[in-house]
Amino acid sequence: MLDLLLIPLAILYLLVVGILFIYGVNFFYMTFLTWRNQRRPPQDPPPLTNWPLVTVQLPIYNEMYVAERVINAAARLDYPPELLQIQVLDDSTDETQAIVKTAVDHWQAQGINISHLTRPNRDGYKAGALKAGLSHASGKFIAFFDADFVPTVDYLRRTLPHFQPQTAFVQARWGHLNQNYSLLTSLQAIAIDAHFVVEQFARWSADYWFNFNGTAGIWRRAALEDAGGWQADTLTEDLDISYRALLRGWQARYLRNVVVPAELPVSMIAFRRQQHRWARGSLECALKFMSPVWRSNQSLSLKIEATLHLTGYAVHLLLFALTLLYPAVLLLSQQYPQLITLFGIAYAFNLTALAPTTFFIMGQQNLGKQWRRLLPKILWITAVGSGLMINTTRAALQIITRKQNAFERTAKFGIEHKNQPWMRKQYQLRLDSIVFWELGVAGINLGTILYAIRLGNWAVAVYAGIFLSGLLYVAGLTIWQAVAVYRQQSAASRQPVSQQQPIAGD
Repeated sequence: MLDLLLIPLAILYLLVVGILFIYGVNFFYMTFLTWRNQRRPPQDPPPLTNWPLVTVQLPIYNEMYVAERVINAAARLDYPPELLQIQVLDDSTDETQAIVKTAVDHWQAQGINISHLTRPNRDGYKAGALKAGLSHASGKFIAFFDADFVPTVDYLRRTLPHFQPQTAFVQARWGHLNQNYSLLTSLQAIAIDAHFVVEQFARWSADYWFNFNGTAGIWRRAALEDAGGWQADTLTEDLDISYRALLRGWQARYLRNVVVPAELPVSMIAFRRQQHRWARGSLECALKFMSPVWRSNQSLSLKIEATLHLTGYAVHLLLFALTLLYPAVLLLSQQYPQLITLFGIAYAFNLTALAPTTFFIMGQQNLGKQWRRLLPKILWITAVGSGLMINTTRAALQIITRKQNAFERTAKFGIEHKNQPWMRKQYQLRLDSIVFWELGVAGINLGTILYAIRLGNWAVAVYAGIFLSGLLYVAGLTIWQAVAVYRQQSAASRQPVSQQQPIAGD
């Protein structure tokens, strides 16, 4: 039986390790491109002599804690008022609508061209709201800010001059309002910094395709319409419209020095929901665009990079496959010791395990931060990333089974400072039963560790240990926060309103 399993298992193991090696090499490549171009001076064009008409769209859905903040920021943009139109695209079904109406009325009284647009239903979710708003927009350029973002007053004046005739969109870098709130927000900030400071910059500087990130960007309306407008057949409408425009021959511009701060999720349940949406949407776009990309007349290197870009979340699927393969590989390695290293090939894979670490370090270094002090967190991010493997696997299974999934927003609570509470606020999410699957897979990795130590295979023990720690952190923090929220809200419900006090939440 072992002999019969050897060849298919070896092929599968080699395939998983080999593909992970390719993604690891690409991490190194993105880091190298950033290092090579990091001293490239920003080319800021002169201000425009004739500023265009711009529409700012603010899509909002049940965001009572942050809606007023983004509306105020948009209304304070330093731009000729006669050339600025602001649309608050409000699909809310709770008190948010009243908050939005009050804010919009206030700025209308100040002479700001701002409107409050609502729909009878949420058809198409965010993409549907943007599409509906576009039909009432007057701008030649459309700027987008999600509810949790706070654009600086000079945003439009710093971005619009970068448009060239073939530029479809200009994307700015995301900043952070609350990165020091907790360990979770600190880890998210480091990961987002790496995406924008390293990956987006590297892809743009090397003329590879990169995507509009859904917010903190501006689109040329003609490009948006030429690409077919907003579509809701994926959960990442931003990635979808980006590739449709790029395939039509449009270009994009990334501005690393223009930063728009945003609020990071403080709830692990909300964070994992965000990651689930991004993972499913990205994989849906991969299925939608892989064939058109490879049929296009682009260079081979661009096609390869576009493929790695679209399928980035597949790394989590491969890590899950590795988790399931390790016990069988360890069993067979007793009779065929060469299998565990694939006759030496796995040593090369071990080197690429350092790729995410260098990726994150480069991001912090380019921001002028003391990355050595952040090294423990940087190393921990790799483990936390592997802890999301089940979350991404569920997203992939939903695509395979064609399960319909609503666009689920990421709950935000207006958190900007260290001691602000959030656990007694609305928008709390129920404990996701996926944590029990994560704990079960953590148990598999624990068994792998013990078995690997028994066989003296320390490499597998270390990798399984990373998977175990990530899964326990993701599942453990989810459960802990869910219990804490339940206790605090239960305690609050038993107190008279006059005695209720907020309690810090993380």
